This record gives sequence, C-alpha cells and structure tokens, in this order.
Amino acid sequence: MRVPNRKLHTAVDGGDSGVSAHFKNPFVHELRFTPLQKLKIAVMTLTLFPVRLFFAAFMMLLAWPFAFVATVGRSEDAVEPLSWWRWLVDLALKAIMRAMWFSGGFHWVRVKGRPALPSEAPILTMAPHSSYFDAIPVTMTMASIVMKAESKDIPVWGTLIKFIRPVFVSRSDQDSRRKTVEEIKRRACSDGKWPQIMIFPEGTCTNRSCLIAFKPGAFIPGVPVQPVLLRYPNEMDTISWTWQGPGAFKILWLTLCQLHNFIEIEYLPTYTPSEEEKEDPALFASNVRRIMAKALGLPIIDYSFEDCQLAMDKGPLRLPRHTCLLEFARLVRHLGLKTRVTDEVLHEEASRARKLCGSRLDLEGFAQYLNQSMTEAVQDIYSLFEEHGKMDVREYVIALSVVCRPFRYLETIKLAFRMFEAQEDGAVVEDELAVILKTALGVGDFAVCDLFRAIDCQDKGKITFDNFCGFMEKCPDFVEQYHCLREPIPQHSRESTSPSEPRPSTNGFCADFSPRDPNTHSAAHSKKQD
Repeated sequence: MRVPNRKLHTAVDGGDSGVSAHFKNPFVHELRFTPLQKLKIAVMTLTLFPVRLFFAAFMMLLAWPFAFVATVGRSEDAVEPLSWWRWLVDLALKAIMRAMWFSGGFHWVRVKGRPALPSEAPILTMAPHSSYFDAIPVTMTMASIVMKAESKDIPVWGTLIKFIRPVFVSRSDQDSRRKTVEEIKRRACSDGKWPQIMIFPEGTCTNRSCLIAFKPGAFIPGVPVQPVLLRYPNEMDTISWTWQGPGAFKILWLTLCQLHNFIEIEYLPTYTPSEEEKEDPALFASNVRRIMAKALGLPIIDYSFEDCQLAMDKGPLRLPRHTCLLEFARLVRHLGLKTRVTDEVLHEEASRARKLCGSRLDLEGFAQYLNQSMTEAVQDIYSLFEEHGKMDVREYVIALSVVCRPFRYLETIKLAFRMFEAQEDGAVVEDELAVILKTALGVGDFAVCDLFRAIDCQDKGKITFDNFCGFMEKCPDFVEQYHCLREPIPQHSRESTSPSEPRPSTNGFCADFSPRDPNTHSAAHSKKQD
C-alpha cells in the first residue's frame, strides 16, 4: 500500500496551498536522544527531577484545602454571585497552580491576544491537543472543562476539578452525551453568568503535526467561540502524549528534566457563527478549524478520534508509524463504507473476492465492485492498492477488516488466508504471505523471505494459518526480529527549520461528548480522555 499522490488542505498566507501527503502520523510520537541529551537527562534525573516532583506534589496538596472550602455547600446546578472570599480563594488557587507549573520548568507562559469575556465567547476551543500539560491554560483561567464523571472521586484531584465546575460525562449513563450537550447549551446561553467552557474539539491527543477533525460538540450550541492556540516551541519535544509513544510518567519525567519548558497560548478573535453555521455544527467546526490551522501554519486532515484505534493495538501486528491504513480509514469513512460493515459483511466480501480468483481490477471495475461512482475518494482508495494499472480486491478486503476490527488482527489474518489459500490444503505461498502482511500493516514493502523460511520449517514451500499462528505464539516480535519492515526514506517537509532556530515540537485528552458514532468501539474511549 502507498499513500495516494494527492494534496492535503492547509491554510497558509491567506490561501490554500498543497502540502505533501508524506506527513507524520498524528497519533505517533517517537523520541530519539543524542548521547549528550542522554547525559543531560541522567544528570537532571539525579538532581533536578526529584526536587521538581516534590514541589509540584506539594503545591497540589496545598491547593486542596482552598478548593475544598470553596466547594462546600455550593450548588451544582446554579451559579451564585462571586463573593469576596470566593474571589480570594480563586486568586489563591491560580497563584498556587502557577507556582506548580513554575516548579515544573514552565517559568514563563507567553500569552498573545486578548481573552474574551464569558459574555462575548461562552466557549473556548483549544487546539492542537497533545498532552496533559494542556491543563496549563485551564488553571490560568479556571475555565470549566468537560471531564469523565469518575474524575471527581479521585482523592485531591477530584476536589480541585470540582472547583472549576466541569461538565461531567458519565460512561455508565447511556443518555450522558445528550445531557452533556444540553448542559453546555444551558451554560453557554447564560449571558456570561457561568464560567467559560474550555473544550479540546479534536477529542484526543496528537503530535501537533496537523489538526485532525473537530468534533461538533463544542459547536452545537451555536454561540460565539474563541479559538485558542497552543504551542510548545521546545528544542526537544517531551510534551506530546500520543497513542504510540512514551507513556504518561515518562513524559512527566522527561519534561521535569528539562531546564526550561516553553509554552505559548494565543487567543484568536472571537468567531461568531452565521445562521448557516448555527444550523450545521459540522460546518461551524470545519470553518473554525481552518482559521486555527492557518494561524498555526499546520495542514488539516480529516482523521478523527475513531482512527486512534488503529494506533492502539500493541500486539505482534502493531501498525508502523508510516502505515497507509489511517488514510484508507479516512477514505472509507468518507464514502460511508465503514458504517455498514459487520463480521457477516466482511465474510461475504471475502467470498466475493475469492471468487474473482485473483483477477485484477482496473479503476472502473473497482468502482463497480464498490457500487460507487468514479469519485476522487474511490480513485484514492484504488491508488492505495494499484500496481501496473490493476489492483487485487482481496487487498481491499484485508484493509477493510483491519480498520473495522482494529483489535482483532488474528481474525483479519484468518480471513486473508481464507481468500488466498489453495483449496486442496488451505496453504499460502511466500508471495501471498507477503501481500497479506503488508496489506494488514498498510505498508508498501514487507521483507518476508526469512520469516517464511522460519515458519516453513519442513521446507514445503507453503504454510497454513495454523502454522502462522503457532509461529506467532512462539515469536510475537517476529516483525522486528526478522527485519520485515523497511522505513521509508524521510522526505524534506515544510516542518523543517533552520539550524539556528529551535525545532518546533510536534504535538495527546478531552471527553468525547458529541452524538455517538455507532461504529465507535468502546475500547477506544477508555484511554486519554478527560
């Protein structure tokens, strides 16, 4: 598979321009250190890190009694006039939180633009969302956020959270998402009586290499919003917390080991929706995203929170960072092909593909197979699999199974063997195994020779699905051990900077409270959301 030769939309210098499709996977973050950087981290780990960790924890504990006193007897459904002592508590908490971030290396927070008043913009939309350090502007403004209801039961942290009057989403309540949207509407239409609500419309963490699709939840009320940009212009990106990459504690450790951490917060002018945008939250969200992307100088790409599932699996067939399956998932979702896929449908598709007996289709034949007109999206899907003007539809079925069942890779491989296997013995040969695995991983090249010989220990020249499963149980890291993947050659991109400038970091938590997508797997909602 390979990414189709097309252009991503971006907004730079006031107009649309093309950006190469060879961009970073937004859900992957990889850290590589030079020997000197490793030495610095080692020294800081023994000296600065424990001191900073102690002071950060102390400041959080110091904030707890203030937040506890301020929330005692306070109504959850109504906002009272701000009394003098609550104003003092609010001021004290902001000072304590600022001291906590200062102890963590965020010595200066650069703020650009004018924050709008709650009566001017009840909702703040913040992007790109890349880390739990994105809480810095929340503690600076004490704006409300959308969070899991379970968060309020966490000792210390729960009390601090309740102080800012968050909108809670309950996973146990099937009607919680609708109630959340209604609560946001109620607060947004209170003429500034309630605190502003700060929402991360991407709904998940990325590495800040682009702006992914905005969820419509923040835009359903149809009220003015103020876009807020986040930047971390550090030489080394220890901030990003994505689906593939360093874990939460490692990010904390590496960040506290940096002498200084830069952060910039930019408030853009308030965006007032038109009547058309009030009626169409998706259009409202898209237009706000375009403005934010232009200000950031980033491309926009319609990957969504649901696509994160492809980066979550940690099994033997974990997708590489240069996989084309993210692009494939976006295209099939755009065509509506993903919404009607079930296990039964996949097996029917596999039977159809097998009956073609490996016959290769041209573009027109593939469009007829999908029962779709010759649109750009169909052409882009075709170009992912096309070789010498033809494609094998069995590869399309394998890729469709992966994106629709990202946590069930063995069932995908079994389905693939069923399409390729010989009828007499249910076996596949080396070239067929290469096609199966490179398609399941979404890569253009997969070196399978040594791997096939290791599985085919009896030198039959063919293997069965049971042979493959047995080998994978014994050698779960076979992709790395047999050097099957070949990294693509990095290409010069618009993200590069001159040697004299610090390289911008590439930027992963916010509750998804938009109307539920029936194809969203619940497993994807269990990680990295507020």
